[in-house]
Amino acid sequence: MARQGLMEPLRRPLFRRLATTYAVNELGDWMGIIALSVLVFERTDSALATAGLFLGTRFLPALFAPLLVTRAEKPPPRYALPVIYCFEAAAFGALALLTSHFSLAAVIAVAAVDGALALAGRALTRSVVAELLERTGELRAGNALLNVAFTGGAAVGPALAGLIVAAFNVQTALLLNAVSFYAIAWILLTAGELPRAEPEAGRMRDRVRAGVSYLREKVALRWLLIAQGAAFVFFAAVIPVEVVYAKETLGANDSGYGLLLASWGVGMVLGSLVFAAVHRASLRVLLLFSTLAVGAGYLGLAAAPNLALACAASALGGAGNGVQWVSAISAVQELTAAEMQARVMSVLESIGAAMPGIGFAVGGVIAAVVSPRATFLVAGLGIFAIVALMVPILAAKWPERRRSESSEPLDSGNEIVLELMPGVAPAKSDPGLKR
Repeated sequence: MARQGLMEPLRRPLFRRLATTYAVNELGDWMGIIALSVLVFERTDSALATAGLFLGTRFLPALFAPLLVTRAEKPPPRYALPVIYCFEAAAFGALALLTSHFSLAAVIAVAAVDGALALAGRALTRSVVAELLERTGELRAGNALLNVAFTGGAAVGPALAGLIVAAFNVQTALLLNAVSFYAIAWILLTAGELPRAEPEAGRMRDRVRAGVSYLREKVALRWLLIAQGAAFVFFAAVIPVEVVYAKETLGANDSGYGLLLASWGVGMVLGSLVFAAVHRASLRVLLLFSTLAVGAGYLGLAAAPNLALACAASALGGAGNGVQWVSAISAVQELTAAEMQARVMSVLESIGAAMPGIGFAVGGVIAAVVSPRATFLVAGLGIFAIVALMVPILAAKWPERRRSESSEPLDSGNEIVLELMPGVAPAKSDPGLKR
């Protein structure tokens, strides 16, 4: 079947609903994180408590999301996804109540539950999109559009949370967030049947084992996930030191710090548009050069003598970031059989949530012992090292057959088939880091 144009998935009402809920989900998650950060810091006046909140919303959910997805993939997604989002809405309602009866432990616990639900919702949505678009050759275009929606949600969420908290209060922001998740649930519940690959029969424990065995058997997929996880560590290492780098190393004021962050955001938007424009290009080539672009941006920041050059380097890194994450998602989907999409995507989402925590610690230690510039230098060199190590491994292990142009499922035979791309490999972000 001939490839479709970039906007072709938007002709499908179901995809439009999925893309809308995906964007609102990301926007809501960021609204929640910002509002809760303000709440925790105001009530505790402790940076350590705020760090504990981020640990609860990122690292802890990553440990449980794959198990939750394995459970949630059994019922039809038309019901499973709305239930997940209703539970998220209930979690934000509980968090809103905790603003009047504050308990740090309770806030972190509920936020951790919400974080696991958010990861599960994203993974299941990606698996539905893969099943919807894979057969018609529109998956790459759909991923490009989802990436634009994801980036938009991540950009608008923090700003919207700041405005609502400033104009009203934290509780209002959390209650509005709860309403947004109920709206997502309603949109999906009224969408009709959602496509899915029927998971194999058996108990949850058996399906977990099947997922682990699948990753052991698919060598290229396993190494891709390992490379992405390692890259996340270096992607995220600079995040805790950016403010120190801007204000002390470059001598910038608050506006300069904001400009540095905005440069990365502009780069991410440009990167997502680039991926959309070249959505037929080789995923391995896109992964290679986007990962190198992030590394080059960090090395540029390490060497930048002034704010202007630092912003230019930041824009380069952001552009790489905007391409790298969606390229990694698309590559993982193309290497994964239909019935394993939800479980494998939950592993990728969990890696994206958990590994940055290690990067935060590494980057903070380097900055404290040496300097913020050293953190950017180590992060950039680390990214280049991952690429150097992974390129030959993935080039040798990547399946060599083209994907069938028929309407057969991705894994209709005994082996996975996908487009043959000239061989290079990846090595996250903001989430990954700055996702």
